[in-house]
Amino acid sequence: MGNYSAVTEFILIGFSQYPELKLSLFVLCLIMYLIILLGNSLLIIIIILDSRLHTPMYFFLGNLSFLDICYTSSSIPPMLSIVRSERKSISFIGCALQMVVSLGLGSTECILLAMMAYDRYVAICNPMRYPIIMNRVLCVHMAMWSWMIGCLNSLVQTVLAMTLPFCGNNAIDHLTCEILALLKLICSDITINMLIMSVASIILLMLPLLLIFISYIFILSSILRINSVEGRKKAFSTCSAHLTVVILFYGSALFMYMMPKSKVTKISDEIIGLSYGVVTPMLNPIIYSLRNKEVKEAMKKVLRKYLHLWKI
Repeated sequence: MGNYSAVTEFILIGFSQYPELKLSLFVLCLIMYLIILLGNSLLIIIIILDSRLHTPMYFFLGNLSFLDICYTSSSIPPMLSIVRSERKSISFIGCALQMVVSLGLGSTECILLAMMAYDRYVAICNPMRYPIIMNRVLCVHMAMWSWMIGCLNSLVQTVLAMTLPFCGNNAIDHLTCEILALLKLICSDITINMLIMSVASIILLMLPLLLIFISYIFILSSILRINSVEGRKKAFSTCSAHLTVVILFYGSALFMYMMPKSKVTKISDEIIGLSYGVVTPMLNPIIYSLRNKEVKEAMKKVLRKYLHLWKI
């Protein structure tokens, strides 16, 4: 085929072989997106309004909720528009912007979850020095570096991919502008792209996961040394929500970026992509609300306060 560099748009054909699912997919994604906006926005508002939640753990949780709102807002509204339209196209610039945002925020979330694991490690394994170690300046720097590293990674990978020549076929076999699906359309050698992606996956996916794993080994060791059953339950309850989110996020992320593609079917890849991009951000605030007593109490307090003002 010819080598066409002047591509002006891409066609997204994810789930196109199942036209009967178009309406169901639209309604399902719309409902989940509204839940994501409502749940994460409510969690951020509660963290801001309740002074008892002005702690490092909830500071990172607020960052995570804001990240989930931005991540889904960059992909779900365009995806809903494409699902409902007959011509499922996205402009070249729109595709590049979507890829920068989604890849950057996904990378940032990997690092943020590792930061949250470190916070739980210090809180449980070194509680007396926790306020000194996890001071406000350190927390701000940790969050700032998470965002900067994630955005830098996505910018480098996106620029390297979008400046290469594309072949005649501009159909991306995915629901969104996902970098692995887009690289299949490039005519020239993508060895450098794949090398950088592999290195980034190790640094931003495997390394944070290793740090989380090591943190929880020390946390579990400290919890088992607590004499009272009530004390062990209380210590573990502060980690259970974070651990659940880690399993959901890293499970789908590892499947997408580390699993050999020869073992992945098209439909399973699209379902996992949908889970990674929609289901996990929707479940995050629900998990933290249901598994965290402080959040539930703060939510009740804020709701009572504003319901009372509304009645007045």
